[in-house]
Amino acid sequence: MLYCQNLTITHKSDGRALIRDFTFSPRAGEHLAVIGEEGNGKSTLIRAFHDPALISAYAAVSGTISKGGSLTGYLPQEPDPKLAGMPVYEYLENALSGVRLEVGELSRLSRDMGIPFDSLYADRPLGSFSGGEQVKLRLLRMLADMPDLILLDEPSNDLDLPALVWLEEWIAARRETVIFISHDETLLENCADSILHLEQVMRKTEPRWTLSRNGYREYVERREDLIGRAAAQAKNDRAAFEKKMERYRHIYERVHHEQNSITRQNPSGGRLLKKKMHTVKAMEKRFERERENLTKKIDAEEAVMIDFPPTSIPAGKTVLDLDLPELRAPDGTLLQTDIRLHVAGGDHLVITGPNGCGKTTLMKKIAEALGDRRDIQTACMPQNYDELLPRDADPVDYVRSRLNGGRGDFSEPAAVRIRTLLGSVKFTPAEMARPLGELSGGQRAKLFFIGMILGGADVLLLDEPTRNLSPMTNPVIRKILSAFGGTIIAVSHDRKFIEEVGEEELALGSR
Repeated sequence: MLYCQNLTITHKSDGRALIRDFTFSPRAGEHLAVIGEEGNGKSTLIRAFHDPALISAYAAVSGTISKGGSLTGYLPQEPDPKLAGMPVYEYLENALSGVRLEVGELSRLSRDMGIPFDSLYADRPLGSFSGGEQVKLRLLRMLADMPDLILLDEPSNDLDLPALVWLEEWIAARRETVIFISHDETLLENCADSILHLEQVMRKTEPRWTLSRNGYREYVERREDLIGRAAAQAKNDRAAFEKKMERYRHIYERVHHEQNSITRQNPSGGRLLKKKMHTVKAMEKRFERERENLTKKIDAEEAVMIDFPPTSIPAGKTVLDLDLPELRAPDGTLLQTDIRLHVAGGDHLVITGPNGCGKTTLMKKIAEALGDRRDIQTACMPQNYDELLPRDADPVDYVRSRLNGGRGDFSEPAAVRIRTLLGSVKFTPAEMARPLGELSGGQRAKLFFIGMILGGADVLLLDEPTRNLSPMTNPVIRKILSAFGGTIIAVSHDRKFIEEVGEEELALGSR
């Protein structure tokens, strides 16, 4: 079984420790969720569990990682782009060989995942499948090796609602040890029996890890209760201490005044006051020691995001009036028919549906329809960030380009303001200077939101906006989006997002 002793992982670029002195061994059959803010090293940690060589290019590892003969199955967060053109039967060669996995078991797994069994033998390239279909195929290939320790990095990304329910049931039913990262709070609540929380405290200069053998909701509630009680106790201790200090100051001022008023004709009185002042000074030193022992608020890493400025579109104003007799994929495949969509000012519409039904294609059609409008300001957040984010630019450059309604502001005062803003949402100076392509998916998602907020958009087109954000950040994002006075059209499989942000739903059927 996996065993770590005094494990420390440090970024080579800036020397920042992601985790320090981590000693851990999962229990047999444990389902452990790794949570934490974006960029805190969750993916790096489970890569190291699988094979430390996977992180050697950018991180230094010290301490011990031993798998004790266990066979790990690892599902990366993103598929290897080099495999996109590979036929699916070739990609699944190990699974199809039946050497490790019986054909009947393979058939059952593919059926449970909603993958037609005959498609496993198709010549169709892997990259032609939808994102959710690719996750299922990658998971199927991983299972073919029959691992006894399963490592999953964001397995819920790109899965539709039926597949998410399947994934939850699958994880919950596994007898193997499962260590997984997920931003889906419902999945965390339903699947995790233990939590490993990675934090960066003291302004992201010090790593901290917390291991809890409780479910996700219980862990969050206990953590919030602990933080709240510590803050209340610190406030009460500080108030009581200030009362003591106020009494001390009155005593000091009175003795000091008496010292200044003493006459030469009363030398014995002066000696008495000098002794009294010595006692007062000793009292001051005792209070200073007491100050150091006061209860302190817990230094916890909390999710932060700036709010959208007040914006609104008249409720009767037509934002979108779309009539599509047919919706086709770029290759001509018919996805949907007879889509009639009317969206007015202030509407919050969520588009749902199974993988491959055309949600992202529809969003692109909507973006085209709104692209030439001059009476509204539209901002887009695609599912694939590389469509709009320049990978070689740094966060400061990107945010600069979004100012003034997208016209940009390249003055030095703007640069100072941007760095202050990025710092307020937990970007370190080193992260502000990194190319966007080196940032985590969650950090890039935050940059999209900052760009939309500063760009003054009143219509937001969001394709899976919460898929890369941490379970701590997502409640904050849902709160500011639900309060957004403009129009939102979003694609989402996030059940809490659909419930809290969506006011209307367009449910697309299967292809």
